[in-house]
Amino acid sequence: MHQDRKGDYPQFENVIYLDSAGTPPYSQELIERVHEDLRHRRYANPHSNSGPAQAIANDVQSVRKQVLKFFGASTEDWDVVFVANATAAIKLTADCFRDYAEANGKEFWYGYHRDSHTSLVGARELAKAHRCFIQDGDIDEWILEPTRAGHQSKRVNLLAYPGQSNMTGRRLPNHWPGLIRGNADNESETYTLLDAAALASTSPLDLSKTSTSPDLVTVSFYKIFGYPQLGALIVQRQSAKLRKLLLSRRYFGGGTVDMVTTIGGSWHVKKNGSLHEALEDGTPLTNSIIATKIAIECHHDKYGEKPMVEVAKYTTCLARGLVEALSALRHANGKLIIRLYSDFSTGQAQGPVIAFNVLRADGSLFPYNEVERLANERNICLRTGSLCNPGGFAGELGWTPEELQQAYAAGHRCSKPESVVFDKATGVIRVSLGMHNTAWDVRRFILFIRDTLIPRLLHEIPQRVRKQKLWYESLISVS
Repeated sequence: MHQDRKGDYPQFENVIYLDSAGTPPYSQELIERVHEDLRHRRYANPHSNSGPAQAIANDVQSVRKQVLKFFGASTEDWDVVFVANATAAIKLTADCFRDYAEANGKEFWYGYHRDSHTSLVGARELAKAHRCFIQDGDIDEWILEPTRAGHQSKRVNLLAYPGQSNMTGRRLPNHWPGLIRGNADNESETYTLLDAAALASTSPLDLSKTSTSPDLVTVSFYKIFGYPQLGALIVQRQSAKLRKLLLSRRYFGGGTVDMVTTIGGSWHVKKNGSLHEALEDGTPLTNSIIATKIAIECHHDKYGEKPMVEVAKYTTCLARGLVEALSALRHANGKLIIRLYSDFSTGQAQGPVIAFNVLRADGSLFPYNEVERLANERNICLRTGSLCNPGGFAGELGWTPEELQQAYAAGHRCSKPESVVFDKATGVIRVSLGMHNTAWDVRRFILFIRDTLIPRLLHEIPQRVRKQKLWYESLISVS
């Protein structure tokens, strides 16, 4: 696929940007189209009844349909609740579950996968009980557990998991919603929440089969298009129980109620139409919602009828090439220079994200923050640290809760990290690729490791090792 970096992404003409999983860059075409829209469209508050206001209200409804079509979902089966970002969608969901459980004398139980983003983990604080599932198989066992059904009348369960680890790029199984429905009884109140923010950025998200799809899905549109800053909670419509649950939220904001009294008594009536009417607090984010429509159109114009299929093919190809080059790097003593945490041997179960650390010849860790510093000096942008993935980071790097508490006491912070504590890495280096990247970016990054990192590693190792015959040039193949 031909990429015109200068024309499409002029803001990164002289920069190797390798942090798409954080925020991908937006294209010049998208911003120009949004600018034209802002110049000519009459934006108004859709809660008003003026002509421009009602036109905007109709436009917002049209974008809901367009978003569902982008994810292969029908308007009969799904609703779209626009929110600030995926984190806001997760918080909204957890609030609804907590309030429903308390109002109905039930216990809100929350289960989440080890690979969850911090925003998914944080929802546990709103639950009465929670569990972190370490392995995929642990969730299968929990779903099939004979005793689980016996507790359903007293408990409402929410199983949350990411579609893709934002740390390693590993894509998780997608069979759990169907397995839960196949093992549910009439009293069951077990629902699934898929955090698709990372997955949907470089992979098709297909919600066409409701029987095997999650009950709730969170997405961030800026993770896909670079702009705008907008998220959504996508909800299955057909479950009356789920609808009742989501409408049990205590808080209400402007636009979500039909009547409110304040003087002489506290009484209100919530809107009882579509879910988005009851859950979208305040004035809709109309500018961002319309910009999302434009972003979807740009994606189709540039990448065809199935744009995310093309995105997945292209970014996966780049990532595989980079992983192959990194895996080939060796010290003179034969030991690995790169310790990979991403696995590209599993076909489609891996996104274009490479997590790794750099090792010295004696196997000790080279500080990841030093790698980032050196990269910044050469206009190479990447991400380091624990990446807001506490379970994935602890699992991959072998940290226990007690050790992490000791590291905190010793001064380590996520916001101000020490790269190595107690001879353990406190994070990783992450390279994530997007449609703005080219094969030249991959080549430049390998050259950076060869020409900058490896000499630094040689400078640090003992004199007796430095005198050994080194074969780095022959081991590093950059075509």
